[in-house]
Formats: sequence, structure tokens, C-alpha cells
Amino acid sequence: MERPVAKVAVDLPLANLDRPFDYAVPEELDGLAQPGVRVKVRFAGRLRDGFVVARSEAGERPDLAPLQKVVSAERVLTDSVAGLVRTVADHYAGSFADVVRLAVPPRHATTEKAAPPEYPRPGTDGGGPVALAAYPGSEHFLGAVREGGRPRAAWTVLPGTSAAGDWAVGFAEAAAATLAAGRGALLLVPDARHLARLTTVATQRFGRGSFAVLAAEAGPAARYRNFLAAVRGGVRLVLGTRAAVFAPVRDLGLVALWDDGNDAWAEPHAPYWHAREVAALRAHLEGSGLLLAAHARTAEVQQLVARGWLAELQLAPGETRRRCAAIRTTATDGARDPHASAARLPHDAFAAVRAGLAQGPVLVQVPRAGYLPVLACASCRVPARCPSCGQGLSDPGGGVPQCRWCGPLLTAWRCPECGGARLRTPVVGVARTAEEFGKAFPGTAVLQASADKPLSTVGAEPALVLATPGAAPVAAGGYAAAVLLDAELMLGRADLRAGEEALRRWLAVTALVRPAADGGTVVVVADPA
Repeated sequence: MERPVAKVAVDLPLANLDRPFDYAVPEELDGLAQPGVRVKVRFAGRLRDGFVVARSEAGERPDLAPLQKVVSAERVLTDSVAGLVRTVADHYAGSFADVVRLAVPPRHATTEKAAPPEYPRPGTDGGGPVALAAYPGSEHFLGAVREGGRPRAAWTVLPGTSAAGDWAVGFAEAAAATLAAGRGALLLVPDARHLARLTTVATQRFGRGSFAVLAAEAGPAARYRNFLAAVRGGVRLVLGTRAAVFAPVRDLGLVALWDDGNDAWAEPHAPYWHAREVAALRAHLEGSGLLLAAHARTAEVQQLVARGWLAELQLAPGETRRRCAAIRTTATDGARDPHASAARLPHDAFAAVRAGLAQGPVLVQVPRAGYLPVLACASCRVPARCPSCGQGLSDPGGGVPQCRWCGPLLTAWRCPECGGARLRTPVVGVARTAEEFGKAFPGTAVLQASADKPLSTVGAEPALVLATPGAAPVAAGGYAAAVLLDAELMLGRADLRAGEEALRRWLAVTALVRPAADGGTVVVVADPA
């Protein structure tokens, strides 16, 4: 008996089985087992999950095992996404199953069976470009997008609080041009914090509910609901984090990705793909535009620019200096001011903080979290380690050395190298630094922001905001000044990208500070030794 044949990508962990397998389609499943649906098949005696990736004509294949079940008639794996998954798996020497697991979110049956919500059409009459207009070449880029072309550009965003430095508004402008051409847009950000900012701008520009947001933080039901909205064609604009790079946007016209140097873009599981590379592959495969934006270029983006694969959208150096904060460097020199000495600030940096507090909030970036995260022998400078397990010692604030695995030391510590019993603190964390600044600037509000103490925004009133890298909150009207403490620690990381990462984080701080014309100043403090 002739039966149709379904090619199924089976969820198997073995690389040598990374190919579609043929299964016979029973008559009762013929109408349901279409390309893109979830199925269950028997493989090596066990029921396995899989996706139908293709159908072929009926034929005499009595040796074929039949499909066991169609889990859902919803076609959740589109042809374009399946092709992208296969390309990414081959590019990273991985398997189809490892990649598709993130490309298609887990099924939420209740959400799938519920009536789909109404998604209003996004408004596209928000006016002309504001953020992108300042950049030479942006008119050509947006024009190509409106005409349905496939422009590709690296946008070096001004690190400042002016309109030209608002990357989220620029993304919305590019998306509006894409939607005006009748195509879909995919806007990607590295984390929930940036997603909240982009969602706010998109709501203002396109209207509430006119786009879908794909992020794990939304929960399984909301994430699957928004995924279905995209795969069914209910929305043409999708915002999301790393895995959303595979979002099934119909007739994709633009992929825009913010801050490709952020560690969050690298998938931590095999085959360890990077969203920047996936976005570039997708733009190539689907003939869409591509916009990679950041305050500082990564080596990979610079290589694509040098090869001519990406055009440049950036301001001239003189124009950048005019529009962003004044930047100065200074060394820790045993400051002349006793209060500055208490806060580990050279005189110039102390003066900048004092002047900034007269105009508004001041940001201080501290490279390390905690109180005293690292301890060392005061005599020989060898890092202090736990005598039981060898883990590094720290002081969380109680004055007692503590091992992160064993807890507080029960006996007096002695250096195994020189026998010394005194400890020093080569690195000071954000909590201890906050204490020091509180003493140096009495009567000033001192706020902390870190992964353990998240803070999203601060007001325009004078305050000291101490933050670890990547945790700095946005200040209303911008910070009056910023100080980058212990800059040498970021440059001294045991990482080939230490310099690139340090520049990226420093410019992220600069982007939060007012322009020099409004008194904005950034001071980089480092030990010249």
C-alpha cells in the first residue's frame, strides 16, 4: 500500500544521527502531519519527539515505520527557520536538535488552544528620523529598507544623552521604515533591562499590543502566545532577547541587534552559537536588512566593515567629541585632599565629583561587587587562600576573612609563603567604596546598583550612584559627572578581549552622562603602575 512519507528531524543527542529520517504517514494523520508540526516517532524502540521538515510523494516503502502521533497541528517550525537552524548547526559543528530546541519554545497547550488575541496594526506615522538622522549614510540605509532592499550597516552609536545617542529610538525608526515597506522587523537586545527600554519606545512609536515580545522572563504562556502571534502572521514586529533571533517573522525585512559585544549574546550550551553570527546568517539567507549597533565595535563587526560587507553609520570624531561628555584621565597619586584620599580619588576626580553634585547625580563605576572581594598577604602580596580548600578569601563586611565555600575562618590565618598574619585589600568592592564615598561627601545620598541590588532609574536630584559594570541606572536628564574607578583592573583581566570589553563598558557609562556643553564630565582613574 502506498503511503505518503514524512521526513522527520528527530530529537537525538548523537551527531552521527543528525539527519532527517523517513516515516510513513498513516491515513488518519495525513491531513495533520504537515511540514513544521511536532510529532512523536519510534526510534530504536523508544518514542522520540521530532519535527516534520518535509513531505514526499507516496511510494511503496513497506519497511518504513509509521508516525506515532501528531502532537499538534500547529506549524511552529517554518521553512525559513528550519533552514536557518540547519545552517547554524552546520556552521558551529552542532546538531539540528541542539539548535531547534531554542528556536522553537516548548509547547503550551492551553495557550495554543485558546482564541488568539487581537494585535492592532502598528502605527508608522511617528514622523521622520530623529536618532539616525545625525549619521551620514542613514538616509541611504533607511531608503533602501523602505524600498524592500537588503542594506547592511554597523551603527556606532554616540555615547551620549542627546537624541543621536538613543539607540532604541533609532531601532524604532528603522523598524518603521521596514513596516512601511510591508515587511517584518526583528529587534534584538541582550537582556531584560534593554528590552524594557526598547518596549517602552516601541509602545510610544507603534502603539500598545502592536508587536510581540519574546523573552524567557515573560513566562512560558506569554512567550508561547507571542511566538504563535509571529508564526501565524498576527504581528510583523518582534522584540526579544538572544533566542528571539530565530523568531518566525514573516517576510523578514530587517534584523537589528544592539551591543553585540555583550556576553549575553553567546549561547552557553552546545553548539555555543552567537546571536550576532546567527543574525548575519539569517540576513543573508532571507535577503533582509541588517543593523548591528553599539557604542563600540567588536573585532568581528570591524572585520565585516573592513571587508565591505557592512556599511558604516558613525559620526566624525570631532562631532562625537562635541556631542558627548568631556573625558579626562587621571592617576591615583595620593591625593592632596584628605577626603579624596579616603575615597581613593585623585584631586582632579574629587573636584569633578564635587562640581557634579552641585548640578545633579554623579555616577561612580567600581569594577568589583561586594565589600572586600579579594584579600592578600600584607607582607608578600600573595593572594590569601583558605587553608582547608584553597579557595580565595574575602571580607563580606564583618572584618572576618571568609571562604566562599567553607565560610568564616575559625582559626587565625597565616601566609604559607612568608608566615605573615596581616591581610591587605588589593581590590575594594562597591559596598566598601560606598562607605568611603559616604565619609568623603557627608550629607549626600549614596545609592548602590549591582546584580544583587538592581536599580533601573534615579532622579535628577544630587546623589552619588555607585554601580558595578553593566548595572548603572539611567538618570533623569543624564548624570552631571561619572568616575571610572580602578580602571586598570578592567584592562588587566586575563582575557584576550580585555581592552575591547573595557572600552565597551566605559562608553556605556559615558552614554549616561550629559554632553560637555551641559557640564558633563567623565574621569577615568587608574593606577599608572
